[in-house]
Amino acid sequence: MNRLDSRDAGFSADLDRLLAWEGVSDAAVQRTVDEVITRVRSEGDAAVVDYSNRFDHLQAAGMAALTVPRERLQQAYEQLPGRERDALAAAAERVRRYHAHQRQESWQYTEADGTLLGQQVTPLDRVGIYVPGGKASYPSSVLMNAIPAKVAGVPEVIMCVPTPGGEVNELVLAAAWLADVDRVFTIGGAQAVAALAYGTESVPRVDKIVGPGNIYVATAKRQVFGQVGIDMIAGPSEILIYCDGLTDPDWIAMDLFSQAEHDEQAQSILIASDAAYLDAVQARVDALLPTLERADIAGVSIRERGALILVRDEDEAVELINRIAPEHLELSVAEPLALLPRVRHAGAIFLGRHTPEALGDYCAGPNHVLPTSGTARFSSPLGVYDFQKRSSLIGCSPAGASTLAGIASVLARGEGLTAHARSAELRLLPDDEPAPAAGGVEGGA
Repeated sequence: MNRLDSRDAGFSADLDRLLAWEGVSDAAVQRTVDEVITRVRSEGDAAVVDYSNRFDHLQAAGMAALTVPRERLQQAYEQLPGRERDALAAAAERVRRYHAHQRQESWQYTEADGTLLGQQVTPLDRVGIYVPGGKASYPSSVLMNAIPAKVAGVPEVIMCVPTPGGEVNELVLAAAWLADVDRVFTIGGAQAVAALAYGTESVPRVDKIVGPGNIYVATAKRQVFGQVGIDMIAGPSEILIYCDGLTDPDWIAMDLFSQAEHDEQAQSILIASDAAYLDAVQARVDALLPTLERADIAGVSIRERGALILVRDEDEAVELINRIAPEHLELSVAEPLALLPRVRHAGAIFLGRHTPEALGDYCAGPNHVLPTSGTARFSSPLGVYDFQKRSSLIGCSPAGASTLAGIASVLARGEGLTAHARSAELRLLPDDEPAPAAGGVEGGA
């Protein structure tokens, strides 16, 4: 792993280089995505079937072969081995229960003159979720994307999951049944994103697309944004651990591996103020790496993007946490709650030695779709609020309209928008005059 010391003169520049990740697709990827989106928009199902056959090595004659009936989802769930079925059901229930706390309700209040103000909260009409498919399949992603949408009240959730070479993952289909997904199509890549964004004869157009995918999926999501909403453009998975040096080094090493095994670009970082402890963790990383089933992937990640960072003290550790703004943050210390008020930027925070990030990925309850690449500075985990929209409510009584019209008239004329002013002035009661402009506003904006 890379070794950094905050005392070194070049530490800041070295950290910036370590954290750097460019998520923009290259020109070849962009050209392919452009072509796929254009064809799906103009040719609909025919283009989706053609690209699915070409990229996923299928022989589908039409969209019927790429459509999964609800009964098939139920069958997948009921035929799971008992242990898997129980674990999936337990995870779904925990995710559902947690997200129920996020649901926002409409509200309103009435002022003394009878003017009503408020906010109406409504769910999106239809949402599309993208789930990676084939052997690298993620039933947990189905739960984390579909359940919050259903808790929000979204009437229709459409799932797209590719099946390369016809490889169907029963756990993914079972998760779709548990999460109450309405329709499932076995399509992937940019063609799935385009179909969801613009609609085809078989795939209904959605209002928002959520879920992870490869560079083609990410590029397509970026391109259709504005036509539909999207959750985020996610970068590689990340974990940042701050440890006081008292957690078993084996635990920390395996927590670092839990992200490193995702892909070669994943990033695992440990911060500590004890150099000997960092040495101990490095030794366990070296010893345990060969035991991993995905050692080739994890090894590249740990070697190229992983780091052990020595800091002076806790204050410097917290400063680094907020600078990095990690997707996953483990506070592996004796009193994690004491540190919590000082942590401003992190996607998910795991408190204490007995809370590995892996629990959050599957069954703790909070969402595992999190901001990456430092975007936790301004972004939040996926949640129920991402599937609800808000409308402002304004309803004036005659007296209230007259009061507001006087204010609006002065401000509108100050901006030179006289039609605004005259529209407001028509609501003035006979005895009311426009209020004086605050600060004597004159002229245009």
